[in-house]
Amino acid sequence: MDNLSITVGGVRRELPTVQVGTAGRVPLVEFIGDSELTNAAAGALLPLIPPGTEVLLTVVTNSLPLAHELSDRSGLPYVAARKKRRTYMQSPLIQEVPSMPLGVAETLWLDGPHAARLKGRRVAIVQDVIASGGTALALARLVERAGGHLTGVLAAFGRAGTTLALPVQTLQTLPGGEEARRPSDLGNGAGF
Repeated sequence: MDNLSITVGGVRRELPTVQVGTAGRVPLVEFIGDSELTNAAAGALLPLIPPGTEVLLTVVTNSLPLAHELSDRSGLPYVAARKKRRTYMQSPLIQEVPSMPLGVAETLWLDGPHAARLKGRRVAIVQDVIASGGTALALARLVERAGGHLTGVLAAFGRAGTTLALPVQTLQTLPGGEEARRPSDLGNGAGF
C-alpha cells in the first residue's frame, strides 16, 4: 500500500491509500483521533469561511471534529446531519445522497429542531474531503429544504477531477483512482 504525504499548517501526515468501491485507491484522511491535524486544518480553513456565514453544517462522521474546531475558532454555531435515524428525532428532514462511486448508498437525517436552526440563516457546509461531491450536494439540499441560504462549501481536501456546481473552497487537492497509486508529496513542506 502506497502512502501520500500531505502538509497542512506545518503538520505533516502520511496518508495510506485504500481501495474504495469503484473509485479506485484513494488517500484515507482521518480527523477523528488526530487533534493536531484537525486543529491545523481548522486554522487554515478559518479565513476561508464565506463572509456573512451564520451557521456551519456538517455530517456526523470524520468531518465532525473539523466543524467543531471551526465553530470554536469562529464563534459560529454548527449543526450536524446524521447518517442514521435516531429514535429521538422530531420531524427530521431526510435526504438521499446522490449515487457515489464509493460503493455505499447513504441517507442523511437532519433532526427537525436542528433544521429550524438553519431557517433564514446563511449556512456554510464543512467537510473533510470532497470525493464525488454527493454528500456536499445532499447537505446543500438540506440547507435549501430547511429554508437556509448556502454561502459555500469548505473542505480540507478535494479529490482531483471532482467538480461541483457549488462554491467550494479546499486547502489541497488529493489524487484519486490511478493517481493515488503513485507516491507524491502534496505539501512540499510549505503547507497552508
